[in-house]
Amino acid sequence: MDTVYLNNLCIDTVIGIYDWERRIKQTVYLDLEMATDVAKAASSDNIQDACDYKAVAKRLIEFVSNSEFLLIETLAEQIAQIVLNEFDVSWLRLKVDKGGAVRGAQGVGVIIERFRPEFSRL
Repeated sequence: MDTVYLNNLCIDTVIGIYDWERRIKQTVYLDLEMATDVAKAASSDNIQDACDYKAVAKRLIEFVSNSEFLLIETLAEQIAQIVLNEFDVSWLRLKVDKGGAVRGAQGVGVIIERFRPEFSRL
């Protein structure tokens, strides 16, 4: 299986548990690694045969920028389900980074891995 990736996708959204966080937008940063077979796209040289990372990015920008989750874990799970259900991806690793949410740390967040059920580990 091959991997298509999208790194450091910056999206402003409402995220957090504190009252002040509910009133502002903060930037989250997404890194995705998506398992897909690139052989057909490589052979045809046609975007229709590829995992279109621009389409993934556009979909996630639309979703995340309009979301208002309390927890970054919930946001990550929802993103993973969108990618697995709407794109030709069998597995993904997703990092959601909330930037400077903790003083002294460059970033904080979660990294999750999800599989389509038919590809899950036994």
